[in-house]
Amino acid sequence: MEVASAPGKVLITGGYLILERPNAGIVLSTNARFYAIVKPLYEEVKPESWAWAWTDVKLTSPQLSRESTYKMSLKHLMLQSVSSSESRNPFVEHGLQYAVAAAHAMFDKNKKEILHKLLLQGLDITILGCNDFYSYRNQIEARGLPLVPESLASLPPFASITFNDESNGENCKPEIAKTGLGSSAAMTTAVVAALLHYLGVVNISYLSKDQWREKTESMDFHIVHIIAQTAHCIAQGKVGSGFDVSSAVYGSQRYVRFSPEVLSFAQVGVKGLLLQDVIGDTLKGKWDHERTKFCLPPLMTLLLGEPGSGGSSTPSMVGAVKSWQKSDPQKSQETWRHLSEANSDLETQLHMLSRLADKHWDVYKCVIEYCSVHKSNEWMQHATEPNKEAILRTLFGARDAMLRIRHHMRQMGESAGVPIEPESQTHLLDTTMDMEGVLLAGVPGAGGFDAIFAITLGDSDNNVTKTWSGLNVLALLVREDPHGISLESGDPRTREITSAVSSLHV
Repeated sequence: MEVASAPGKVLITGGYLILERPNAGIVLSTNARFYAIVKPLYEEVKPESWAWAWTDVKLTSPQLSRESTYKMSLKHLMLQSVSSSESRNPFVEHGLQYAVAAAHAMFDKNKKEILHKLLLQGLDITILGCNDFYSYRNQIEARGLPLVPESLASLPPFASITFNDESNGENCKPEIAKTGLGSSAAMTTAVVAALLHYLGVVNISYLSKDQWREKTESMDFHIVHIIAQTAHCIAQGKVGSGFDVSSAVYGSQRYVRFSPEVLSFAQVGVKGLLLQDVIGDTLKGKWDHERTKFCLPPLMTLLLGEPGSGGSSTPSMVGAVKSWQKSDPQKSQETWRHLSEANSDLETQLHMLSRLADKHWDVYKCVIEYCSVHKSNEWMQHATEPNKEAILRTLFGARDAMLRIRHHMRQMGESAGVPIEPESQTHLLDTTMDMEGVLLAGVPGAGGFDAIFAITLGDSDNNVTKTWSGLNVLALLVREDPHGISLESGDPRTREITSAVSSLHV
């Protein structure tokens, strides 16, 4: 059995702009993870299997109480559903096909024979997402529990997933209520990483944090990234920016997208070519994305709060913004230029704060502790010497950049006719930025009614979560974790049970 995990994300700058090169975005990976468990379906290869042209695949999603079974062609790698379930998971299906295709494309004759025997044992795949990817407000409210993180922590790990009450149009099944952490990208990446490791294509064995950073520059991570990007794009029917998959593989980063043309071969397919040939060419393609390591400055905490409105449809909002760009190119270009400048300014201020922390740690720590218990309009009272003043001015520079980002995002939403920062979110974000110890607050990514984010200073996060509760906002348990894909030591459900028993003993 192999178990791999990949994190969810929060895009704090670069919403919409990140769709076009060379615009950059800052994306933070989180401690909310998707897990993929891969093991053989049968303990041994059956004697008659040498003549088989197909192998068996079982996909289980315990949180949705769904199990799907397939036959997979060992030559063409086509998947044929043989279960009665109508629900399909295109992200896992494409991830499976492309991971096996990558193995065929990269292996020599001897390794292909070993691969063939391994596939004849069938594939048993289980997917699990941390509770933070989904909305559990309804369950918490039904239990009469307060809207605080402790209530979320009281839920069983990998709890059953609920659906939105309203459907998206006629004859549509209800959508799963999500928090906007990029569940499809994290799920696809976890499945691809687990399969590629299980099949022997890559080695993402357990690493310490220092080793992990070095390993991210390896070819193994590059292969996982390309296969996951390809599978995710084809599954969703369009070539997105890819920041969500990149952060799922590599962790927190500054990201500039790849040129969409690199996936043109995989998008159209080529008549007469096997999937492994298509994937082989995709692996050799010119992937020109840019990725730079990034993490929040010291003593800062990422908070996410769920307002309880069921989330937004990112594809439809992106479509509306693109339509506006075509209909009013002059105004849209001006808005994008201002937004790009504000994004760049925020990135600069955050980097500057990290450098100031390195250079003047004691002063930096003192300033952050003071600001954590005061509102921003009182911060400059602590500017009693030059180094403190430099740090405080940089904090205000970051706040100003965020306010400008929000202003231009609202302008874009009004022009495109979509709620990028709806009025209810504006009121909530303004209130949050006026709280003690809050540096920034905004709507991540494409905006809308998904979870809001805040960057807090020192130990102020506890007060923010309590205040949010009074505003009918549920603070999630999510925090920044700069690490990407990881090979796990076992089934996460077993680990969670062990942890729960240990805490009971304590």
